[in-house]
Amino acid sequence: MYLHRAMSHRALTLSPVAVVGFRSIVWITTGIRPRQWVAVHRKHHAFTDVDGDPHSPVLLGWKTVQARNVALYRRCAGDPSTLGRYAKDMPQTTLDRLLFDRTIVGLTVGITTLCLVFGVWVGLAASIVHVNLYLGGSAAVNAIGHHFGRRPYDNGAGNLQWLAFLTAGEGLHNNHHAAPTSARLAHRWYEVDYGWWIIKVLTWLRLARVRLNEVKLVVPSRRAAA
Repeated sequence: MYLHRAMSHRALTLSPVAVVGFRSIVWITTGIRPRQWVAVHRKHHAFTDVDGDPHSPVLLGWKTVQARNVALYRRCAGDPSTLGRYAKDMPQTTLDRLLFDRTIVGLTVGITTLCLVFGVWVGLAASIVHVNLYLGGSAAVNAIGHHFGRRPYDNGAGNLQWLAFLTAGEGLHNNHHAAPTSARLAHRWYEVDYGWWIIKVLTWLRLARVRLNEVKLVVPSRRAAA
């Protein structure tokens, strides 16, 4: 939610307190550098399922993207031109250089914290489970989410509610590609996006502000197009 809806698409604005909180969580749980993640994702939207897409199952096959998602991400994120073009609004800060860009340090802090709280073996086991769930879930959105699922809107992504349950709504991928600047990924009464529920709580706490209150489509629904 932080990397995707807030940072990549600017669908919501977070308070400084929320930014530091989410940034710290991302750092100790994934080690991801936000500038890289945002740049790769924006490039994906700029070249969705055509040459230039960093991880298109249409070009590479969904099984390949599912299996090699990390390698595909690292290749694109490691290209300085990708950051220069797609993350120009996210300059590297002093805090990034000193702390948040140090991936190994962040992961070490996260794993050490789990081991101190739950014991060494449980902490290590929890870390392994978390890594596999996160990597598998994010790969599934990129791979399965562009191959399977309902397509109420005229784009190549699909809606998979079971995947949305596992990824805080991100499995509603057809909806997202139809309205990428919307903070709400559920467009119908039966679709569940609990990432949106979290955003509503943050808004109520005055830690976030949604940029658009209505879903703004960039592609028509198939019914409307017909």
